[in-house]
Amino acid sequence: MRGDGRLLAVIGSPDGTTGAVLAVDQGTSGTKALVVCPERGVLGTGFAAVRPRALPGGRVEADPWELYGSVVDAGRQALAAAGTGVVAMGLANQGETVLAWDPATGRPLTDALVWQDRRAASVCDELAEQAEELRQLTGLPLDPYFAAPKMAWIRRHLTRDGVVTTSDAWLLHRLTGAFVTDAATAGRTQLLDLDRAAWSPRALELYGLSGEALPEVTDTARPVGTTRAFGPEIPVTGLIVDQQAALLAQHVTAPGGAKCTYGTGAFLLAHTGDRPLRSPSGLAGCVAWRLAGRTAYCLDGQVYTAASAVDWLTGLGVIRGAADLDTVGGTVSGTGGVTFVPALAGLAAPWWRGDLRGSLTGLGLDTTPGHVVRALCEGLAAQVAELADAAAGDLGAPLEVLRVDGGLTRSALLMQTQADLLQRPVEVSALPDATALGAAALARLGADPALTLADALPRWRPATVYEPRLPPDEAAARRAAFRSAVAALLERAPA
Repeated sequence: MRGDGRLLAVIGSPDGTTGAVLAVDQGTSGTKALVVCPERGVLGTGFAAVRPRALPGGRVEADPWELYGSVVDAGRQALAAAGTGVVAMGLANQGETVLAWDPATGRPLTDALVWQDRRAASVCDELAEQAEELRQLTGLPLDPYFAAPKMAWIRRHLTRDGVVTTSDAWLLHRLTGAFVTDAATAGRTQLLDLDRAAWSPRALELYGLSGEALPEVTDTARPVGTTRAFGPEIPVTGLIVDQQAALLAQHVTAPGGAKCTYGTGAFLLAHTGDRPLRSPSGLAGCVAWRLAGRTAYCLDGQVYTAASAVDWLTGLGVIRGAADLDTVGGTVSGTGGVTFVPALAGLAAPWWRGDLRGSLTGLGLDTTPGHVVRALCEGLAAQVAELADAAAGDLGAPLEVLRVDGGLTRSALLMQTQADLLQRPVEVSALPDATALGAAALARLGADPALTLADALPRWRPATVYEPRLPPDEAAARRAAFRSAVAALLERAPA
């Protein structure tokens, strides 16, 4: 990033000491905030936990006030640690989490339905005959993972009052009073016309949401208001959905590259340039970002459970936490014939069977915790490899490398397994908190439109590169075993 006099003159703080920005990543299990300076990097950090509730019937809810409180708490912690003023703020959000709220008072009218929530499956069932029409309009497969089915479900079953939106619109209203969402987040609803990056009247009609007041769809970098929630008045100039923020921070800004973030779930995004794609392979076609009115696009594939699958193993007492993956997995040299399909919240792309449950097969009296850990790592890596192959097929060219970030990238076992099954190098980002850093870059761009995207982005370099060690035929055999386990799940499940 540039730290020259022109930048400081344009976006420097009132005392001329720094052009730092506050970046907030409001995620599923917590909110991370950074104060980022163009000259000195990260000056302060903050974190506040969020505790979504997993309930019977595939329901996952969060308290909206807890979401907002986590944003404020994490932001104030980061500012206090930095000890300096900031000139702008960027906000990254969960994407598909929705709630109803009163635009006059800002009061939530429902809990937030988290992106993992499956209760809107009935809405999708009713629209099955329009699934292809919706995919052509919006780029997204018909699935309750996305926001529109949840929005329609809230309107049918909870309340007709107020507005119903993704969580970012409510958070921004609380922070600034504005009623906006960015183009990338809007693209996660299945209500956005992918070609025009504007709300689709036909999609709204299909979901029974034609009369809804929807937020303005805005660029991902532009001033939308100011907030005093953190103390001093701060302009909010950067908005984006979390995975696209990480794509940006990983410098995947042109076709041919892809990134995967290993968080609560795992999310692979591949840049497609200025052309929106409707994936024949089962991926989601999305807005990557919109800058100065110009839209960039990407393909998106999801694994619903990554760190949450590790948490599940932890709850069973197999390991004590993610730090045990390498030590416990290192006690054996392979899976011992165990195959794990970690579909603990269903299978996402490219299968889109959220109703499926996971499977753990090939167990014997000689199976140890190490075998189960290695099987989990293979299951996660195999799913990501399927997504990468699907993206390469849609783009018509292989992905040369995969850039990765997120907490689970600290596991050498998982990352080596990923490189082995993908048969491509895996570059682990040296920058922690890629999502927040992407939001910081957009905040800088929004504060100073004269900057280029290259100016605003943090320098990128890999901390580690994992090269494939497994022979191609062995990698193919392991992936075939995983596909067979998925096929068995699909065969047993009701249509």
